[in-house]
Amino acid sequence: MEHRRKILLSVALTAGLVLSGAVPTPAAGSLSSRPAQYETSRLAAASEASRAAVATTGFTFVDIAGAGVVLKANVIAPAAAGRYPAVILPASWGLNDLEYLAQARKLAEGGYVVVSYTPRGWWASGGEIDTAGPKDMADLSKVIDWTLAGTAADPARIGAAGISYGAGLSLLGAAFDKRIRVVAMMSGWTDLVYSLYSDRTRHRQSAGLLELAAALLGNSGPELSGKLADFKANRDVADVMAWARVRSPATYLPQINANGPAVLIANAWGDSFFPPNQVVDFYRGLTGPKRLELRPGDHAIAELGGIFGFENDVWSGVRDWFDQYLAGSPAEARPPVLIRPDNAGTESYADWSALSASTTRYGLGRIRTLDGTGLLGGAPTTGWTKNVFTDLDTTANGGVVLLTNGVAAFTNQRPSVWLPTVSRTRAGVWAAARPGTPLKIRGIPRVHLNLAGSPAAGSLVAYLYDLDTLGTARLITHAPVTWTGAGDVDVALSAAAYDVPAGHALTLVVDTVDPLYYDSNDPGRSITIGGGSYLDLPTR
Repeated sequence: MEHRRKILLSVALTAGLVLSGAVPTPAAGSLSSRPAQYETSRLAAASEASRAAVATTGFTFVDIAGAGVVLKANVIAPAAAGRYPAVILPASWGLNDLEYLAQARKLAEGGYVVVSYTPRGWWASGGEIDTAGPKDMADLSKVIDWTLAGTAADPARIGAAGISYGAGLSLLGAAFDKRIRVVAMMSGWTDLVYSLYSDRTRHRQSAGLLELAAALLGNSGPELSGKLADFKANRDVADVMAWARVRSPATYLPQINANGPAVLIANAWGDSFFPPNQVVDFYRGLTGPKRLELRPGDHAIAELGGIFGFENDVWSGVRDWFDQYLAGSPAEARPPVLIRPDNAGTESYADWSALSASTTRYGLGRIRTLDGTGLLGGAPTTGWTKNVFTDLDTTANGGVVLLTNGVAAFTNQRPSVWLPTVSRTRAGVWAAARPGTPLKIRGIPRVHLNLAGSPAAGSLVAYLYDLDTLGTARLITHAPVTWTGAGDVDVALSAAAYDVPAGHALTLVVDTVDPLYYDSNDPGRSITIGGGSYLDLPTR
């Protein structure tokens, strides 16, 4: 039954690709065969127009000897004789080497040898899931060996790219194999500890989906199963974090810089698996050629259309990146940092630090008796407190993993609540004055909370909203925080690019429960937020 389920899912994925026109008819004589939500930018359109398609070999499906296991893979290349740059595409978590058929064909038509493979432990590839560990790194090097031995790949021009799991494998591979000269990482992670425990808070829904995919479509093995069980039970945290660090590109940043690959990072503001602050930090630490792109959406949403063969801004940028740094072809230069705000046009910058021109401090003020709302703005004040009760949720939340921010990317409408429905006994609410000009948020907002008199351990979630005149509050960004020890806490909200319209009020909500996360609150308690608390907001 398990094997049949995997076959049906594979057939469904292939059928979707065929119906979209993504899967080409295999070339005669091939060894075997197996069955735009975003506008294209001016730069991408110009690049595509100048890229002439070449004849390809068609797809050949092969077995590659990995590090002690057999990996399922496919290869496509230009048909003409010669040496070509090569791109390795590891599949995403829960998917297989069929994932990249549409983009592999486009790359091959652009003059690349392309090898896509299913990582160990997934689908029909052998072994147990290694979660981007040492065995996966050894497998990636074996795939490169096979590519150089069995195709017309140029050993001096090897690149790696992928979405999600494939993205992390590609970037980690650049630390361990110097032959990888160019990386394109889409919706990937750089710090797996942060992805699981950002601000010491465990991510419930995203980890649960990763576990479900592994159970249905892979061979988890005792290592991954044990670590996920420890994570859910909140035990042996130091061991789980140590396991995650081994699988974090940030751990190997010095090695990546020493190897000097050209690295493109493309992620989403609302990525609920790998929140964007980690990739911002990593990008700033890179010393070689680099580019950072951030767009609206959730995990793997921005690049999804490209998987089904539609023209796609993310994938166009990836192909331009390979053309420039791997193929050595002329490519119109793109800026080092390219962002698309949630409700504004695309912007480009010379560096991440150029996004914000200044940081404004908004003090949290005394709660008004009439409506239970405090003033957000001015210097932080003292002499007041606000109690919020544990284990009592409010209508303020981060939504549902993948769905909420994913839908927002297609509709261009941020998730919202009607602010009067947010219980003032369960949450602290502070609203700013309504300015006469738009407020352009660019960067990472930070919240400082004075928790004197609160329990020595607990969790809070901070939400930043855009409040209109009718009481509708649109979520700009949010983040959880968990602490141990009395005193103040600081939380970095997820990076954001959002224009608060003139006449709207910037609003901060703090409560104790969000279904996206586990919390560390004892039931029936209260947490006291006190004077001296503030929000630091980066703006242009």
